[in-house]
Amino acid sequence: MAQCVQSVQELIPDSFVPCVAALCSDEAERLTRLNHLSFAELLKPFSRLTSEVHMRDPNNQLHIIKNLKIAVSNIVTQPPQPGAIGKLLNDVVSGSQPAEGLVANVITAGDYDLNISATTPWFESYRETFLQSMPASDHEFLNHYLACMLVASSAEAEPMEQFSKLSQEQHRIQHNSDYSYPKWFIPNTLKYYVLLHDVTSGDEQRAESIYEEMKQKYGTQGCYLLKINSRAPNRASDEQIPDPWSQYLQKNSIQNQESYEDGPCTMTSSKNSDSNLLSLDGLDNEVKDGLPDNCRVHPLQIDQCGDTPHNTDGSDHAKSASSVHETKKASTGLIRGACLTLTDHDRIRQFIQEFTFRGLLPHVEKTIRQLNDQLISRKGLSRSLFSATKKWFSGSKVPEKSISELKSTSGLLYPPEAPELQIRKMADLCFLVQHYDLAYSCYHTAKKDFLNDQAMLYAAGALEMAAVSAFLQPGAPRPYPAHYMDTAIQTYRDICKNMVLAERCVLLSAEILKSQSKYAEAAALLIRLTSEDSDLRSALLLEQAAHCFINMKNPMVRKYAFHMILAGHRFSKAGQKKHALRCYCQAMQVYKGKGWSLAEDHINFTIGRQSYTLRQLDNAVSAFRHILINESKQSAAQQGAFLREYLYVYKNVNQLSPDGPLPQLPLPYINSSATRVFFGHDRRPADGSKTFLPPWIPGEKQAATHVSLDQEYDAESSQQWRELEEHVVAVANKGVIPSSFYPTQYCLNSYSDNSRFPLAVVEEPITVEVAFRNPLKVPLLLSDLSLLWKFQPKDTSGKDTEKERVTGEPEMIGTEVISEFLINSEESKVARLKLFPHHIGELHILGVVYNLGTIQGSVTVDGIGALPGCHTGKHSLGMSVRGRQDLEIQGPRLNNTKEEKTSVKYGPDRRLDPIVTEEMPLLEVFFIHFPTGLLCGEIRKAYVEFVNVSQCPLTALKVVSKRPEFFTFGGNTAALTPLSPSTSENCSAYKTVVTASPSLGTAFVSTASSVDFGTGTGQQLEAIPVPLPDSVLLPGASVQLPMWLRGPDEEGVHEINFLFYYESVKKQPKKRHRILRHTAVICTSRSLNVRATVCRSNSLEDEEGRGGNMLVFVDVENTNTSEAGVKEFHMVQVSSSSKHWQLHRSVNISENRDAKLASREKGKFCFKAVRCKQKEGDKQSSEKYTFADIIFGNEQIISSASPCADFFYRSLSSELRRTQDQLPAYPEKNASEGAVRLIEKCSEVDLSIVVLWKAYVVEDNKQLILEGQHHVVVRTVGKEACSHSQKQEPPEMELLKFFRPENTTVSARPSVEQLSNLIKTSLHYPESFHHPFHQKSLCLVPVTLLLSNCSKAEVDVIVDLRHKTTSPEALETHGSFTWLGQTQYKLQLKSQETHSLQLKACFVHTGVYNLGTPRVFAKLSDQVTVFETSQQNSMPALIIINNA
Repeated sequence: MAQCVQSVQELIPDSFVPCVAALCSDEAERLTRLNHLSFAELLKPFSRLTSEVHMRDPNNQLHIIKNLKIAVSNIVTQPPQPGAIGKLLNDVVSGSQPAEGLVANVITAGDYDLNISATTPWFESYRETFLQSMPASDHEFLNHYLACMLVASSAEAEPMEQFSKLSQEQHRIQHNSDYSYPKWFIPNTLKYYVLLHDVTSGDEQRAESIYEEMKQKYGTQGCYLLKINSRAPNRASDEQIPDPWSQYLQKNSIQNQESYEDGPCTMTSSKNSDSNLLSLDGLDNEVKDGLPDNCRVHPLQIDQCGDTPHNTDGSDHAKSASSVHETKKASTGLIRGACLTLTDHDRIRQFIQEFTFRGLLPHVEKTIRQLNDQLISRKGLSRSLFSATKKWFSGSKVPEKSISELKSTSGLLYPPEAPELQIRKMADLCFLVQHYDLAYSCYHTAKKDFLNDQAMLYAAGALEMAAVSAFLQPGAPRPYPAHYMDTAIQTYRDICKNMVLAERCVLLSAEILKSQSKYAEAAALLIRLTSEDSDLRSALLLEQAAHCFINMKNPMVRKYAFHMILAGHRFSKAGQKKHALRCYCQAMQVYKGKGWSLAEDHINFTIGRQSYTLRQLDNAVSAFRHILINESKQSAAQQGAFLREYLYVYKNVNQLSPDGPLPQLPLPYINSSATRVFFGHDRRPADGSKTFLPPWIPGEKQAATHVSLDQEYDAESSQQWRELEEHVVAVANKGVIPSSFYPTQYCLNSYSDNSRFPLAVVEEPITVEVAFRNPLKVPLLLSDLSLLWKFQPKDTSGKDTEKERVTGEPEMIGTEVISEFLINSEESKVARLKLFPHHIGELHILGVVYNLGTIQGSVTVDGIGALPGCHTGKHSLGMSVRGRQDLEIQGPRLNNTKEEKTSVKYGPDRRLDPIVTEEMPLLEVFFIHFPTGLLCGEIRKAYVEFVNVSQCPLTALKVVSKRPEFFTFGGNTAALTPLSPSTSENCSAYKTVVTASPSLGTAFVSTASSVDFGTGTGQQLEAIPVPLPDSVLLPGASVQLPMWLRGPDEEGVHEINFLFYYESVKKQPKKRHRILRHTAVICTSRSLNVRATVCRSNSLEDEEGRGGNMLVFVDVENTNTSEAGVKEFHMVQVSSSSKHWQLHRSVNISENRDAKLASREKGKFCFKAVRCKQKEGDKQSSEKYTFADIIFGNEQIISSASPCADFFYRSLSSELRRTQDQLPAYPEKNASEGAVRLIEKCSEVDLSIVVLWKAYVVEDNKQLILEGQHHVVVRTVGKEACSHSQKQEPPEMELLKFFRPENTTVSARPSVEQLSNLIKTSLHYPESFHHPFHQKSLCLVPVTLLLSNCSKAEVDVIVDLRHKTTSPEALETHGSFTWLGQTQYKLQLKSQETHSLQLKACFVHTGVYNLGTPRVFAKLSDQVTVFETSQQNSMPALIIINNA
């Protein structure tokens, strides 16, 4: 239990005090009413004696009484109604609230730090009022009247006669059977005669004479002259006198006010917090038949209010409310005791002392003696009393029957003169004068007698008071018999059905147990008495039980919280809203943040409702907000109810301050970090269509994909775009990236770099994507959703004042409003909100503003009509409130410096703070007839449309891509670019010429420079300028340009990124350029696989008489599957391109000149290649490529023109980049490595083969002709090259080596293959030779050995004609012939020199001989190290010797 002001040793004596009745004449009542007090109220502050009192017990022992208090009250002949007592207790509890600013105790228990009120004054007030308002009953005498004060005034005409009347009236009330109430202790009640004298207006001599007459008649100890009103009423305000009555009577007006505010019914009469015997409107009481009117009806009688305070209708409520206001008016400025001086106060105090000393206590002492004598004189009772006392003190016990064994005999009544009642009467009298030893003995004896008679009500009363007496006995000779109390409580409750007496037992026993620190027993006792018949009692007891749990040695925090919840619930049912709210708030400290979500929801919901009822709207909003922002586990219906309550309360709060700032709304959740900001227009749809065409629909106008909010963020892709932009900016700035360069970011998100203020362009929209999440299981409807922003405009003169706009006033910033935005249950959904800046300046996007509402089946909510602000759109809106949510984005954590690493610091995130800059050009790009599927190597012509959709001209348009070999805009010169597709047969994309019948398979030769096609050395990516007319695109203008596309050589899906770069004609300081992105998705399928090999020709010289011819073998395989509908491929032309070599003619061209390849077929072509002719003094010849075309039909494709040459150069550049990336660049270290390089160059060819083809496709019963080209770059003699790089097999896993290998330097030596190409040998001889062996046995044949130096350095050559071996196998291979003459020649060949040796071969038989036996050794002349190896012919030199 909570701490109390009084200890239990003080509480019990103050609760059971001697009761004295007061019967006043009207004149005496008038005198006291001058002070706005009744006679009983006048005495109340002085009713406690200030000194000890002595009396003698029946054994003549002196007994000391300390702090004795008496209760004086007017006689009331009607017992109070239970409903009236309940209303009084309800008002007492309502009027007692925690003091404002009271510092609560902080209790730490485990993980909990609780702020708990240590005291509960409302419970103490309730307990005090309850104990003092208990009606008198027949089974006990504690609150029966012991004496009666008869009060008359000295101003009466016949005071003595008035005393007689009053005495007769008292006698009639006590002894007449018509009056069953009030109860009197003994028949011979003490009568004490009091003469009131008004000092200011009365005759003092007359008063003294009357008093003398009274003393003669009633004795000096039976009467008293009390002088009061020493001040005139009109002088009441002159001197300030203390008001001792306020602490007893001040509660009346508070109770009336509180009851009016909290309770549905209000009583017209005021309640006295102590004895409750007088109403404030009793000033006009009249005496009827000698009995004052206040004796007729108990002041607790409810006047026209029904039995309970909860069943009144509205009219009664209105009447009672008006009565309260009248009462409050009457009591306004009320000064009690206005006519009394401090001397009068002392006189009243002295009067009480005299009455107690001279009248009451002698009467009590005398009564105790009489009762004791009566008990002793009666034999049976005497034996019973003494035997009981003896047995008790000797320790022997009589077995008692249990409650369950006893019959229900609570209705048994004893006559007033019954000896058992005399024992009880004596016990009560001893108890009232604090003689607890004797009282306990009597109670114990009476208890035995009552139990024997099975008078359970009497027995329970005796048990109750025996337990209390045992506890209060001085020196504590015996422990507190708690089982007595338990038995009494059980009897009162279960057998007697008297909850009032049971409650008194519980209140007393709980206090006693608390004083002994038996909190667990006290809590169990308090909880046991909670029931449905009284919510107020149950609430108070549950609250005290909760305090017991928290005050234990080991506090039970959760039990405390649970019982506080129960108490709050019962307070709420009892109409005690403030106390209910307080209980729930204290319990919330325990449940908050511990994962008890359902309990938290219930508590918050109740706190919200109670706060709203008490008009604490801010607290109500806060409580409902907590329900909604926590992850709720409630059902959908419950969540819907919570949300409706919240909206209803919020709406009432907003109506109180409609012009205040917009409140922060808790729903829906906003994931601020997921907010994305997009600068620019939505993507323009294709012409004539309402929506964007998907990029895979061919043959239509397709807009550039650029950047949109629908695209997912990809870090790799973002890095590629950044590199492309850096490259094109560097190209535009002559190879240097400006220091102020910052990559363009059209879409800002949590992955982008948001440390800088982003740049927006005036008149271009800013789209903010806000990520909402609905945590509830009910849908939320947001209406009139828009962005909240602040804008600081700028102009040439400087800054203007800040202008904040909540609604969309479009003079500075246009704001888009979404009328309805529905978020379904537990759904995450994004809203895209736009702003349209019309002025330059600094924009700050603060948050979103919207109406939060729910969807209802109908517009009516809980029986209430549609509220203001409700509207019906697509969804039926139930109730909505206007509010806002801020967008607060935390930047990335800083982790650069040591200070940042050791602390938690976050950088700025400025994605919501764009700077609006001046107008810039805006480019849109459309692709017309852009394919999505191509064959590998297929050439397709499309058109690109460039449109300037802004008000500014643009210039310096460039495009850059990681795959420049995929597209071309044509050559730099118009002569090289075909004008339109209709200029050639079959609408070819190539530039073609119809040829007359040429010599079979000879080549058409042309030259072109790579500079003409916009490609350089291939070292890096090229920014390709777009050939705009006049290099400027004016506002609103559009240009269509042809674009040739070539399918990538690898099959599959390819994403090809285009970045278009352009600038404004008018230079801007903050934004120098803009970009437009496009990602083309191309799906390629297999077509042809081309392989080429170059071999040296064995012919001595070509047609011009020069050596160094080569044979080119080209293998073409149709790898296409018939899925794409391709029937066959036709080889229409094979072209070569090289700086040094060119195709000369075809070797094996077929007669029909139609090279077709069906699926999976392979064709082989052989061509002769010769060196290119170079003009003397031609400086640009090194940059010029020679193109030679060998056609297989009657139409020549000019390979040196666009687009054939474009794609050739682009593929060459990309291959150069690939090979440079793969080969590490090592500087030449010494001369030997230089020699190796010279030898390697002998094998290099650098001949590019271009195979041009056509394919016929049947699609939708139409035959289409596809065309394309494949490139093969042959680098080295004898090494096969392929049209596309082969997939490399992953290397096999190698074993780990745990030792360091020795660093052995291997000298660079050329390979055998490289040395074999250093010298080219050729034997010239007749194929057959006839010789008459019968005439001449030796046949001599002349043979010429042609030696050609393929390198550009001098070479020493040794020719050895001796056979290697003489084994029979060798003889069989070479035949038996002999070289005549020199067997070894030493020669020196200069750069690319050809030398012939005349040899003779000698044969002795006919047959076929191989002349290829000479062995050739070579080394570079200037090298010491000899690299000698045999130069073997690849083909045998066979000769036939015939006999002539």
